[in-house]
Amino acid sequence: MARNARDVMTGGAECVGENESVLDAAKMMADLDVGAVPICGEDNRLKGMLTDRDIVVKVLAQGKDPAQTQAGELGQGKPVTIGADDSVALALETMAEHKVRRLPVIDGQELIGIVSQADLAANVDEEETGALVKAISSAD
Repeated sequence: MARNARDVMTGGAECVGENESVLDAAKMMADLDVGAVPICGEDNRLKGMLTDRDIVVKVLAQGKDPAQTQAGELGQGKPVTIGADDSVALALETMAEHKVRRLPVIDGQELIGIVSQADLAANVDEEETGALVKAISSAD
């Protein structure tokens, strides 16, 4: 069984640039058939994650123009990440603690993939997956 984040992640994560529009990010999500994309800065470092929900709630519902809103405006705080060689158990703990469904995987300073709930469900036992889903979905 896989024992580190690198073993279970989906590799090849594509970033939307922090200065690219939310509209461009939405098109990228549609092309990749994903619900979230990492936001990367001019320095190629991870600045945050942008979800389809962020676009709806923080842009469209607020009457903002997605073509004029930069993706970087929606990346808030320090992104929650996991190291490529960190254990799957730590990935589970981190996702549950921060209530995130997707966890960017970093090797040094480079984004190399994403660990999602689905990735973990395919690679860990049902009890651990169930505990993760329950922790993420529970009210604060």
